[in-house]
Amino acid sequence: MANLNTGSDRAALKERGDDLYETPRVAIEALLRHERLPHYLWEPACGPGAIVDVLRAHGHECIASDLVDYGNGTSFWGRDFLMEYRAPANCQCIITNPPFKLANEFVGHALSLCPKVVMLLRLAFLESQRRSAILDSGQLARVYVFRNRLPMMHRSGRGTKVAKTNSSALPFAWFVWERDWNKPAELRRISWEPLAGAACALSPQDVALADMKES
Repeated sequence: MANLNTGSDRAALKERGDDLYETPRVAIEALLRHERLPHYLWEPACGPGAIVDVLRAHGHECIASDLVDYGNGTSFWGRDFLMEYRAPANCQCIITNPPFKLANEFVGHALSLCPKVVMLLRLAFLESQRRSAILDSGQLARVYVFRNRLPMMHRSGRGTKVAKTNSSALPFAWFVWERDWNKPAELRRISWEPLAGAACALSPQDVALADMKES
């Protein structure tokens, strides 16, 4: 297993709690149909591995870490992402569904560590004045807004108590930052429901044609 050599020597601020809501597989599959991700990735709030499992199934090498041990034998636990001072070797992109209460901190810190950052966030993340440094810095490249609500994200250990087919009460989007981006951010509407018979990864031309047919 790859070495998570990021320089952190302690796991502080455990009073944050888990704050884990597992990402629906279809959300990651939808991202992969529209966004080309680098081969080497880091998921720093991996939980039981919902995002990591999909990325690895698609051929990506993905280092997984978390503050909490969820019993996933392929991840590094006891790692406080906000205390890491460098990304793992060869890491080209940080991707995660960050703890809701620490979303600002996760995005800002990720941008200081890696040239590409992809985060699943509430659409309301666009609204706050407090996030101007993150949103208006010129590095926000794309926002993929789900035109249909994602399946409900279940809190860790409570997934069996709510019907899996329930929709989330909140709108979500994938936010993509690129360090060398120098154009206005692009807003794109996507669906988590795959096109019939489509492969998981589509070319930009295929995506554009699909969006035209659905609009």
